[in-house]
Amino acid sequence: MSDIAIHVDNLSKKYRIGRNQNEALHKPSPLRHLAHSMRYFLGAFFQPEETLWALKNVSFEVKQGDVLGVIGRNGSGKSTLLKLLSRVTEPTTGRAVIYGRVGALLEVGTGFHPELTGRENVFLSGAILGMKRAEIERKFDEIIAFSGIERFIDTPIKYYSSGMRVRLGFAVAAHLEPEVLLIDEVLAVGDAEFQQKCLGKMSQVATEGRTVLFVSHNMAAVQSLCNRGLYLQKGEVLVDGTISEAVKMYLKIIDEISQQEISERSDRSGLGNIRLVGVDITDQSHLTALTLITGEPAQFVFHLSHLEPNTVFEYLDFTICDLQGNPVAYFNSIDSSPEDQKSPELHDKVICWIHELPLLPGRYRINVGIKANGEMQDHVEAAAIFNVEQGRLRGRPIDNRSQRLGSVIFPHRWILPG
Repeated sequence: MSDIAIHVDNLSKKYRIGRNQNEALHKPSPLRHLAHSMRYFLGAFFQPEETLWALKNVSFEVKQGDVLGVIGRNGSGKSTLLKLLSRVTEPTTGRAVIYGRVGALLEVGTGFHPELTGRENVFLSGAILGMKRAEIERKFDEIIAFSGIERFIDTPIKYYSSGMRVRLGFAVAAHLEPEVLLIDEVLAVGDAEFQQKCLGKMSQVATEGRTVLFVSHNMAAVQSLCNRGLYLQKGEVLVDGTISEAVKMYLKIIDEISQQEISERSDRSGLGNIRLVGVDITDQSHLTALTLITGEPAQFVFHLSHLEPNTVFEYLDFTICDLQGNPVAYFNSIDSSPEDQKSPELHDKVICWIHELPLLPGRYRINVGIKANGEMQDHVEAAAIFNVEQGRLRGRPIDNRSQRLGSVIFPHRWILPG
């Protein structure tokens, strides 16, 4: 018997952008024919049709019991790959064969019927997997206990928050005993406790000999869980090897792209009407600095594309991560304080001022998001990378001693025996 769980052969997926995708779903009509004729004569006023290869000639095999980490920047094709493997969408060319029952958690709420309750969706998901009702009932209490949403299990899914949907979705995907488990960014939603439960469950599933494909930007989680790595860039496989080889490539690329002008980068998501075009990191002298000092002031200045007068700016948020992708600190302009100010002189800038930088010596990067007019406008990973050197926090010397764990030092004081 073959020990191959997944076989992917020259898998490609092409999308057409810059046109109304719904046209392909309808038969030609006189009005549509007229619209095409108008496009011909007024072509300069219409966005031209373009082709995007989300995946291109991807081939690999996964053995039974392997835990494969699929990593890459935004737009690299990771989520498209999982959608093809779970048959949410069809490939343009190539094929993928999965041997065994598949459980998948892709985008939040994928596979759930919004009008059905959580309880009904558990049974529906099990039936889709080919399970008998008795099997689902045997696992039901364990699924609900893991999800932590017992109080809402008989509430329709449409009333669930995104976090609740992910909790239930992961619980269903992991507990209904699939031979192959596909997980896409489950650690991006939910609290730290639930994220640790997810990692523990995926590790348990792997030790039981089942196969896991795990998409994540959290390199520490990927390295702790996976024994193999697949690094994708622009829809193609750049690395297919050990997880350390794939992570090494990811960190190298992240370091390279941080040197590019943000306004020229295409590896971003969001509506795009407002975009991040620059980040300045300054020290206490208000001079641009790639190196900050623990305990001293730091200022992050975010330059945005032109804000129209009628723009409803909602917030800018940014996450400081270590180079492994672990979030260290999160800042959101919507979390207001009496010290916050509004200045018409700023025009297209947003500034976050930190009085005492609490980061330990090391190298960090920031991911930035912008929301306006009710839509996420832009999200850029590794918008800037900076270093932190040892300093003093409220008089206490902070160095880079190797025994220090974590990335943050809190202002504190000791009371010691006399």
